[in-house]
Amino acid sequence: MTGGNRIRLQRILREVEGYLELEMPQAALELLNRIQEPGTFRGQQLYLTGEALRSLQRYRDAIAPLEQAADLQPSNLRVWMALGWCQKRLGRLDLAIEALERAEEVAPEEAVVPYNLACYWSLAGKKQQALSYLSRAIAMDPEFRERIHDESDFDPIRSDPEFRALSEIIV
Repeated sequence: MTGGNRIRLQRILREVEGYLELEMPQAALELLNRIQEPGTFRGQQLYLTGEALRSLQRYRDAIAPLEQAADLQPSNLRVWMALGWCQKRLGRLDLAIEALERAEEVAPEEAVVPYNLACYWSLAGKKQQALSYLSRAIAMDPEFRERIHDESDFDPIRSDPEFRALSEIIV
């Protein structure tokens, strides 16, 4: 790939990111489909393709490019988060949890990862795992405690006394 092509491709990928930020995933996909030679940016292109498909709620279609992106960029937290998101919506909590466990390996300092793992374990009916991850997320970032009340993923464990104690705001 020549220097000029490399710069052109970087511009296209930034434009795709802009379309996604503007919630224009179809325009992002159309632009991604015009890329002829992704070269060293293949992982980014695949991730952005998966993100565009995810935004269009085409979760099943998003899995393959996200998995390929994960193979090429195993340390990209956003790839693992997106993959988990799609798997959850496809009812594959086992694979969603697996993706988020990989995300946790990549970014152990990110509180959003254990928070989402708590959600997925709750939906899977595994109260202890859910409470453990939720406790960790709140310890890392107390702001997550405020999200608990509106999070339907915790409905399966909401009446549990341990959950209620964890979700109470300490003043």
